[in-house]
Formats: sequence, structure tokens, C-alpha cells
Amino acid sequence: MSQSLDRALTLMTRLATGAKTLDQLAESAGVHKSTVLRLLRTLESHHFVLREGTRHYRLGSALFDLANQALEDRDVRKAAGPALAALNDRTGHTVHLASFEDGEVVYIDKYEGRHSVRMYSRVGKRAPLHCTAVGKVLAADLAPARRAELAESLDYEAKTGNTITSAKAYLAELDLVAERGYAVDNAEHEDFIHCVAAPIRGALGGVEAAVSVSVPKVLLDFEGLLALVPDLVAAAEEASAANGWTKQRSVDINSSSERG
Repeated sequence: MSQSLDRALTLMTRLATGAKTLDQLAESAGVHKSTVLRLLRTLESHHFVLREGTRHYRLGSALFDLANQALEDRDVRKAAGPALAALNDRTGHTVHLASFEDGEVVYIDKYEGRHSVRMYSRVGKRAPLHCTAVGKVLAADLAPARRAELAESLDYEAKTGNTITSAKAYLAELDLVAERGYAVDNAEHEDFIHCVAAPIRGALGGVEAAVSVSVPKVLLDFEGLLALVPDLVAAAEEASAANGWTKQRSVDINSSSERG
């Protein structure tokens, strides 16, 4: 990566946390203010950075336009939208759509719940695979060898007292997820929130995304959470159908693979 590009990306990452002064940005990038000012002027000319008053800079509209275009280009997000919105309306709880990217969960859509407790998540945020229900769903779809390789590569940071902390336990959990068709985060990522997730499949039967329903424990106990599974699975199947998946096609593909 070129030095100028690396510095520009560093500046934009720093600005993601809020408006900053030239001095603050120069300190973050570890270069002289004149160098930072040249980069900021270039970014500003393309609307990636906006000057606020005389001293501060913040992210500009071009970055948000690109992000929205990239999200809209994800077919699974568009296809799943109606089913996820209906699930959110039916349950009143927060609904997430997530994909697998570079060994992590990436949230690509979110429908806020009607309760006052807000989730930490946001569109574009990453989360671990080992302690999120969506992460388990996405990992459970991998081929056995790839699943084992992935399990051995994870750090297993203990987020709560319920977090899975070993590859052996994680692989056993993924086997259970693959068998029953949904995953549970029993306060494994955050100790005050639990959730359930199910797969959204594509035309060839593979899991392209995961949908979850997340609920603060103060609003719903674990049995109440599991009672949401039928609605969740129905929404996931509806979203999968809109994404090109049919059960018959999956059966045909699996039968062909077994004969081959």
C-alpha cells in the first residue's frame, strides 16, 4: 500500500469516532501537520472529508454514499428485507442480518426493537464468531475440514461467563447448530443480552447470511427466547426463498453430490 493512501485511510479511521482538529490528526498519523493538511484537502475535494468551522474536520458525504451503495449491492440484504422487517414488527425485538467476512461476523442490516434498551451493534460493525448466534450459524455451514481449521484459529476471548473458550466445545456447538437448524447465544457475547439465529440460504443451498433476534434478558427469559425460534426460522426460510433458495433444489443438489 502506498504511504499516502495508508495515511489517508488512517485519517478517515480516526475521523470515524468524531470531528478532530488538524493537531489531533497529525498526532494520530505520526506525520507533520503540513502533510496531513495536504491529504485532508485532497479528501475534502472528493467529499470524503468535510471541514467544520475553522479548526475541525469530520467524515464527508461521499463515504456514506459509497457505503450505502455497497450495502444495496448485497443481493441477500435486499432479498431478505421484507421478511426481516416483518419479523421485527411481529416480535418487537431487534433483528440483525449478518455475513461472514475474513473470519468474523459483519452486520449488514439491522432493525431496531421497540424496547428502550439499545444493542451495541450497528451496520458495518464486526463481531466474533465463537460467541454470537449469527457467527455460529455462519460457521456451521462450512465444510467439516474448513470448520475444524476455523475452530483452531479462533482466540476464544471470554466475553462473559457463558462464552465458549475451546475449539473442541465450539465444534460440538456447531454440530448441534447444523443438526437443529438454528443457533443460540445464551448471554455469551454480552451478559445482559441473548439471541437466536437462523441461516438464510442462496439458490445453491449454501448459507449466505444469518438472521437473528436479540433480546435483553430483563425483557425475556431463556424459555421466552426459545419460543421465538419458530417465527425466526419461518422468516429465515421466507428470506431464503426470496434469495432464490428452494428446498427441492437443495435436495436435488445434495443428491447429485452424493451420486458424484
